[in-house]
Amino acid sequence: MTNMLNTLAFTLSAAATVASGEGIELTAAGSFDWETTAEGVAFAPLQGDRFSESYQAMVRLPAGLVSPPHVKSANMFGVMLQGEMIHYVQGADPAQAQPIGAGSFYRIPRGLPHVSACVSADPCIAYLYQDGAFDFLPVQ
Repeated sequence: MTNMLNTLAFTLSAAATVASGEGIELTAAGSFDWETTAEGVAFAPLQGDRFSESYQAMVRLPAGLVSPPHVKSANMFGVMLQGEMIHYVQGADPAQAQPIGAGSFYRIPRGLPHVSACVSADPCIAYLYQDGAFDFLPVQ
């Protein structure tokens, strides 16, 4: 886990340096450019085009949102900033899923059928890094 967090910290610092070209890049929380999907999930891009390459973004899920079972073609790494979420393998009992809140880290391997849910009364916000393009492939 420590190695993963160190890798995440290095990726973030390298991306900030590359993105600015001249030094430190700062984005205040109130100035993110949120794009909301039809399902109500909002993404604020930080680095990369999430539909064509690896990317970093903020994601905001409405309170109570439960995804259908799905897979992703790339590995996903997240750090919770607000709210409480559960992520569990398709077919598992959601009541047994461990809730994670602000400061918690999660990793969802590519190709793993899973469900993600914002289980708090407040919206869930997380920092995301995905090592390939974003997709959402529903499974039965």
